[in-house]
Amino acid sequence: MTGSSTTRKVIPLPRSGPAHAGDDGHHRRKPHTRVIAITSGKGGVGKTNIVANLGFAFSHLGRKVLILDADLGLGNLDVLLGIAPKFNISHVIHGEKRLADILVEGPGEMKILPASSGIQELTQLTHEQKMRFLTDLDRLIDDVDILLIDTAAGISTDVMDFNVSAHEIVVVVSPEPTAITDAYALMKVLSLRYAEKCCQLLVNMAGSPREGEDVFRQLELVTERFLDIHVDYLGCVLRDEKVTRGVKHQRLVCDLYPASRASRCFTQLAERMVKASPASRPKGNTNLFWHHLVRTTPQ
Repeated sequence: MTGSSTTRKVIPLPRSGPAHAGDDGHHRRKPHTRVIAITSGKGGVGKTNIVANLGFAFSHLGRKVLILDADLGLGNLDVLLGIAPKFNISHVIHGEKRLADILVEGPGEMKILPASSGIQELTQLTHEQKMRFLTDLDRLIDDVDILLIDTAAGISTDVMDFNVSAHEIVVVVSPEPTAITDAYALMKVLSLRYAEKCCQLLVNMAGSPREGEDVFRQLELVTERFLDIHVDYLGCVLRDEKVTRGVKHQRLVCDLYPASRASRCFTQLAERMVKASPASRPKGNTNLFWHHLVRTTPQ
């Protein structure tokens, strides 16, 4: 990966809420969490499965992993993992709970922040709601090595706000023409409206490594010609019927079939990402990039 050189102007948020553990007013926090948004231009490309299995693989490499299901109105990460949380992000947005109150344990000792399903109002958060939510999230992840943000599909404002808050943006695409077209549309919005200079591409359900590389080359060609954004090829996850079997059993393929070819892909991806230099992080006492939201005028 070579997308680690992007520099972003960061405007730190004012501190709010109770002091962080160990903060006596004289010592600043030293955030170290690596924040990775995993997103897609369209649904049906297996993005949530990617997030969950990649998180599982990171955990097996000794990293403390937290996954945020950021598909706020149609979250299904809990269903995929076979867990039934009592509370979810809707309780946080409505002020009934803090994020720390809704954390649940996932496979491989991952921690999960579950979203809700069928609550339309959560797909249109106000500026103040976004700020409160991300401020709470920023504090929560101080002791986490890697935060994976599983965004909703598409190019809505809420999806983009989560993307540009991360250090790294991974775009998931499948080999289908519609998925490739929508992946390009997502990159176009990131480039033209949010001034993003780089992202990474992960091809899911590839028939072979060659097919994954071909998809990358198609997107690289058009982005280099028409957009001011650099795309790094993260790799591919090969098509594997055992992934479908795992979904039916509400188990991750990496957990249920660790020797399968999809599981080996996830392990190799996690190893490469851990070894690679992480993208530049915000300066000061914040884990997240705030430049877009802080400059946004409340509606």
